[in-house]
Amino acid sequence: MEALKKEYEYYLAHKAELDKQYSGKAIVIKGNAVIGAYPSRIEAVKETQGKHEPGTFLVQLCGPEGDKPLVFHSRVAFT
Repeated sequence: MEALKKEYEYYLAHKAELDKQYSGKAIVIKGNAVIGAYPSRIEAVKETQGKHEPGTFLVQLCGPEGDKPLVFHSRVAFT
């Protein structure tokens, strides 16, 4: 998955300082820059998708919670 590799590598390279500065916030990374910080991932996506094409930015939760993987549940049943 190459789409947001640069953004994720930026996050990893600056993780300590970003986690300290934005702890508990969802940050939006585009290219090699933080372009926004929001109280939740949902707010980050809603606010950013109006200004930037979806799939061109990374939303990352900072702080200890940011290291937990996201789990999505669905009520879809296959038979």
